[in-house]
Amino acid sequence: MIVLTHFGTGNRIAVNVDLIEKVEETPDTVITLVNGTRYLVQETLDQIIDELVEVKARILRLSNCTPDPVDGKKLRLLRGTQTSDEADASAPAESIQPGVDPR
Repeated sequence: MIVLTHFGTGNRIAVNVDLIEKVEETPDTVITLVNGTRYLVQETLDQIIDELVEVKARILRLSNCTPDPVDGKKLRLLRGTQTSDEADASAPAESIQPGVDPR
């Protein structure tokens, strides 16, 4: 979530970063969510982008240092998807090193 200032009322609002479809300056700043909801806010486009980058970076930092509650290991990225018939429960999941392209 990022906290922004509603243009009309001056009230603070929290917006889920995963639901933001686009941000426009027309010249006022308008945030459009994936469900079509629009918010007119006081922050500039550049300020919102900086907030979004910081939130996503924080999520990545936390995911790299938070142990998985199941096996106590760090969270990891998995390539591809498998059905339950294809999955081999005895095979360990492949870990991806930060900054290394898994392809």
